[in-house]
Amino acid sequence: MPGGVVVVGGGYGGTLVAEALDPVADVVLVDPREAFVNVAASLRALTRPDWAHNAFFPYETLLRRGRVVRDRAVSVDATGVTLGGGGRVDADFVVLATGSSYAYPARPRRMDSTVDAALSDLRETHDQLGLADRVLILGAGPVGLELAGEIREVWPGKRVTVVEKNDEILRGFLPEVGQEVRRQLSELDIELRLGAGLTSLPPVPEGQSGAFAVETEGGEEIGADIWFRSFGSRVNTGCLADGRLVDLPSSGLVPVTDSLNVAGHENVYALGDIVDLADPKMATWAQTQAGVVVENLRARLEGRSPDAVYTSATERRILLPLGTTGGAGQLAAPGGTARVVDRETVIERKGRDLFTARFAERFHLESPVFLVD
Repeated sequence: MPGGVVVVGGGYGGTLVAEALDPVADVVLVDPREAFVNVAASLRALTRPDWAHNAFFPYETLLRRGRVVRDRAVSVDATGVTLGGGGRVDADFVVLATGSSYAYPARPRRMDSTVDAALSDLRETHDQLGLADRVLILGAGPVGLELAGEIREVWPGKRVTVVEKNDEILRGFLPEVGQEVRRQLSELDIELRLGAGLTSLPPVPEGQSGAFAVETEGGEEIGADIWFRSFGSRVNTGCLADGRLVDLPSSGLVPVTDSLNVAGHENVYALGDIVDLADPKMATWAQTQAGVVVENLRARLEGRSPDAVYTSATERRILLPLGTTGGAGQLAAPGGTARVVDRETVIERKGRDLFTARFAERFHLESPVFLVD
């Protein structure tokens, strides 16, 4: 009989590991949600309700041999996972891929309920956004910038302002990438205010229409009718809080070896946002790490010595679309350096469908199955 593998977390890395090992192991995927959400598509799901179902993929189609347990992991040890519903999944190998929690709309609400509930929230926020003439986005990271581009494409007449407390955008990437994004933002008439931290958050709830004004630390006043937060994340390591598997350091990140084993456990692996590595907390790195975990687990399942190691990338990579017709980015070049890619490459590789086709293939679908009423 194949060895038992329990994968905790059905995000970018977890689903890749589960699907890849499904033909050769008894795989159990544990996640409280009904479906995987392609976070890269969630911002377009907000601005285009008729397209929103494309961001969701049902776990029930992911595994052909294994099974999905829809529950939350509350404790993990070297022999398995204890569930919030009172059950337990024992396994020979454990993979931790619980990821991070982000602000709405980058992470749709009520995903622990149903896809219908998440879509309903997105439609409601879309309606609120439609009522607003002035949109304020707090944070000029990739999420905030992508949201601004999606809003502009659907509502060319709205005033869109992105506020960032730092003096530059896309820090850590090639300067040319930030310069090109700023040029396109200007072209799209999206106002970018850098070095403009706010004295307080807006006085109205996020994603709800209602006129308000905020003040920057420099004394400027900014008026808007709706706002969104695009900063702040929290790693999901609550299932490790009891210390039964590992004592987490003050960072809350999981210590791992170069083979991505959790420190002290040859049969437990971890990947993605929760691991204590220098990599950015982005899906592309989680999926690269997942490939190493798959190689090592395949070796263990076949009785071979695992020899795949993971080395953090020295150069970052990013594809940052601004709607379906704009964007900028950088990718790895031969020798481990980074190279700027043009707008057309960003559109072709990400902006056009936001990886929808890629995940439809992973979930064995011709297209997503969740339809909007």
